[in-house]
Amino acid sequence: MALTSTFTSLNLPVKNVAQSKAFFTGIGFALNPQFPDNENSAAIVIGDNLQVMLIADSFFTTLTERDIVDTSKYAQFTIALAFESRAKVDEIVKTAVSLGGKLHAEPEDHGVMYHWGFVDLDGHLWAINCMNADAAQG
Repeated sequence: MALTSTFTSLNLPVKNVAQSKAFFTGIGFALNPQFPDNENSAAIVIGDNLQVMLIADSFFTTLTERDIVDTSKYAQFTIALAFESRAKVDEIVKTAVSLGGKLHAEPEDHGVMYHWGFVDLDGHLWAINCMNADAAQG
């Protein structure tokens, strides 16, 4: 059997936990009450057994000896999430932009996948997608 995780947490450094928490809950994500919620961190649930830990830069630096990536210059990775419809993708991206995020790209329709994205308050890239099951099978 292949190795699989029972729970995944992506740790993202952020400049201001309170502002980032407001941004993500404003989009519609929920806080995970099982994890710390303070000036150093907050856990945002983004899927079943999947969360993003928003960790203050000052605290994040105690977790690693490496420098935090300058997201104004570099893309370390993109967080890609899939939702049930094009309308939901559009809603999420438009809400993110209305809350201070920036557009990552123009919407793209690849037939089997509709894609749009945003950049959060700290420069992290989010790809928001919807899969077209009918097109994928055909």
